[in-house]
Amino acid sequence: MELLHLSRLLPALILTLLVAACATPSAVPPPRPVPPRPTQPPRPPEPVRPPAQPETFAELPGWGEEDHAAGYEAFRVTCGVARDAALAEVCRRARAIGPLDAPRARAFLEENFRPERVIGEGVLTAYFSPEYEARERPDAEFSAPVRPKPADMVGAGVAGKEALRRRPDGATEPYPDRTAIETSSPGQALAWMRPEDLFFLQIQGSGVLTFPSGRRSKAVFAATNGRTFAGIANPMRDRGLLAANNTSGEAIRAWLADNRGPRADEVMRLNPRYVFFTLAPDDGRQPVGAAGIPLPPGRSIAVDTGLNGLGELFFIDGTAPMLNGAFPSYRRTVVALDAGGAIKGPVRADLYLGLGAAAGAEAGRVRHTLRMHRLVPKVGPYR
Repeated sequence: MELLHLSRLLPALILTLLVAACATPSAVPPPRPVPPRPTQPPRPPEPVRPPAQPETFAELPGWGEEDHAAGYEAFRVTCGVARDAALAEVCRRARAIGPLDAPRARAFLEENFRPERVIGEGVLTAYFSPEYEARERPDAEFSAPVRPKPADMVGAGVAGKEALRRRPDGATEPYPDRTAIETSSPGQALAWMRPEDLFFLQIQGSGVLTFPSGRRSKAVFAATNGRTFAGIANPMRDRGLLAANNTSGEAIRAWLADNRGPRADEVMRLNPRYVFFTLAPDDGRQPVGAAGIPLPPGRSIAVDTGLNGLGELFFIDGTAPMLNGAFPSYRRTVVALDAGGAIKGPVRADLYLGLGAAAGAEAGRVRHTLRMHRLVPKVGPYR
């Protein structure tokens, strides 16, 4: 009976083994690793356009009296920095044509652009590239060190980027404010300046240092401590240190010089932002702005680059001066070529006025009510 049972089961057993053999997976070679695709560094975000209202050139105050040849030329020589495709197309047209006289420059601008009023009012200020005396060694008068970018700084330490300090234990922390930096060892100072001159050099971001030997060096922006800029004009006015209508750069600097020492230091330290520099030979050229090219005096502005693009063209209308001795208005075509820690908001501009004392005297008096008109290219798929 057992043999008979096995004979009956044998075909079923063989069939089961065959089925199992067929179900056993064959050896599959491991997949080859896919090499990672090369990645491009992320592009900076596009600026967020503030609300604007279309208008005509006839509505621009002062457009008829503008030096259109100068405005056109400022655009022509700097327009290569524009990332906007439509601006790049107009740039190619301007560079193919070359310089123009005032009537033809006006015609070019009106044919290739249309104005739109950026909604709201703001403030126009101005800046310049100063020239200051400096020393290679400190003394009682030249006691403020021009500091290089610190070795313990982590990160870019530039506008919009966080500046960190690496501690000896390897951890990082926000970089110290002006007070902490100024009360620390100067290390290998690049030069020595009067404290009030260094303070203004840091506000301007660059300048020329002259030494008793006759040597001239450019002080070039290297980094900041990442702290938010705070102006000292209003606190000085509120404390009764300056008259309400006399908070110009000249007045502030004169007060700081007259009160050099702990009293002036305490006022300057109300601004926690601190700027570090490098020195380079003076080539006599205008300073380079955030767009990476020299700034045309009187025709370039610093803007909030989160709201306006570098290379964009504007017509500014600055009126109602708030400081004594100021020009009554600034109405002109300008190019956005720079940025600044204090330049925030959709209707905010800092006008670059040039090199030296005369530009500095004018810049210190500029605080005007501002209206901005963006000149938008007529070409392009979204215009």
